[in-house]
Amino acid sequence: MQGEVRNRTKGYTDLFPTKGGANVFCTSCGANLAAGSAFCPACGTRLASSAAASAPIPPPAAGSAPPYAAVPAYGPAMDYATWGTRALGYIVDSLLVGVVVGVVYALAGGMMAAVAGLAGHHAAGGVCCLMLVLFPVASLAVGLYNRVYLVAQRGYSIGQGLVKVKVVDGSGRLISQQAALIRLLAHVGMSLIAFLGLIDLLWPLWDERRQTLHDKAVSCYVIHNPGA
Repeated sequence: MQGEVRNRTKGYTDLFPTKGGANVFCTSCGANLAAGSAFCPACGTRLASSAAASAPIPPPAAGSAPPYAAVPAYGPAMDYATWGTRALGYIVDSLLVGVVVGVVYALAGGMMAAVAGLAGHHAAGGVCCLMLVLFPVASLAVGLYNRVYLVAQRGYSIGQGLVKVKVVDGSGRLISQQAALIRLLAHVGMSLIAFLGLIDLLWPLWDERRQTLHDKAVSCYVIHNPGA
């Protein structure tokens, strides 16, 4: 019986010669098949798996993107500002507040001296109380302009601009005025608690992304900004 099947398949073998010397045989009857055949012409066995395996894979089109593009895990890479650079910018901003408050005190002192000469010591006492109120008001006004308005508008305060750093969110964009305000209030609030203000300022020394605690309050980052 096997000899009859082989004699029958011999004619099919002659009809489908192999290419390049690569022999392909039917797994059922042993007939010699043409490369890429889906069925055995001798016994009818389906050879779809062999056809799929022998089918060439078309090359990707020129200029096409790979099937799987690399996606960054944490957004764009950032060049975080060093602690020393940030500290220098903070000192400049603090000196700016001191200069403004000093000017306010000088003006208020001149007013107190003038009032004391004209209206007596009772009026001068009222001006003295006014000076005590002007100090926090002036400090707040400078802080709101320098560390909220300017940071939200251009990304950096006056001191940060001098040391060429910038405040951004996780996507590298400018933070909103609301976020800048919360950041400032968090900084001021922690500075009123013993040692917490110092810990907040020193936190970038061991933080992976060099954030202070008030940076973390609004998920922002301070990065180098050479174009400032």
